[in-house]
Amino acid sequence: MSTKCEDDHDISPIIEICDQKTMVNKNIYDNLVSADFDFVSTEITDNCLAIEISASGCDGNSWEFNLVDSGAVAESSPEQRYLKFQLINEEACLAVFKKTITFDLTPLQISGSNEVILHLEGLESSLRYKY
Repeated sequence: MSTKCEDDHDISPIIEICDQKTMVNKNIYDNLVSADFDFVSTEITDNCLAIEISASGCDGNSWEFNLVDSGAVAESSPEQRYLKFQLINEEACLAVFKKTITFDLTPLQISGSNEVILHLEGLESSLRYKY
């Protein structure tokens, strides 16, 4: 005789892992150079910011991405931060591809606050990050 016992209380929560960390570095922010791209969409889920872009290339497999914060915090309610997205694209083809990458936003959290407004250069509207 076989018995099966299931314990519904042992279900682990799903932990979202972002592709990359967001950098906080004024020097990199001030000197950032990016290849041409267009924002397609952005979405914050938990502590990850998903950025979908389109750009020309051969297949997009060699593209590299960075999200850099200036390190400056505008003292308002809620506080505000300023970011730049960087695409490193060495592909010399004229086809257009879309890619989505996610960035961990936890380095942007401000002690004593549970929300920050993110201004991403080149994006028409700001993003509200609640944590």
